[in-house]
Amino acid sequence: MYAVIETGGKQYRVVPGQELLIEKLPVDEGHEYTFDRLLLVVDDNGQPMVGTPYVDGAHVVGTIVRQERGEKILVFKYKPKSNYRRRQGHRQYLTRVRIDQINAMV
Repeated sequence: MYAVIETGGKQYRVVPGQELLIEKLPVDEGHEYTFDRLLLVVDDNGQPMVGTPYVDGAHVVGTIVRQERGEKILVFKYKPKSNYRRRQGHRQYLTRVRIDQINAMV
């Protein structure tokens, strides 16, 4: 069984037991979080349930493993012939989530 969830403006394909990095969630480590924006749920028989836009009554339960930050990226602005150069770094705040179960009640 797997599902496609939407969180942080992105879509993720999740299965139970999987750990994934997503945009920061305002939840402490060790607590459970419920994702209710499921776009697709495929059961063990391979039968898909497609939402319009979300699957009604379905949700994914995950446990927050850790709050962390991603790798540093460098943003460099440059304009030729005008001696304009700006360098800035950025590290995104991320949340590591372990998917515990997928509940599809249809």
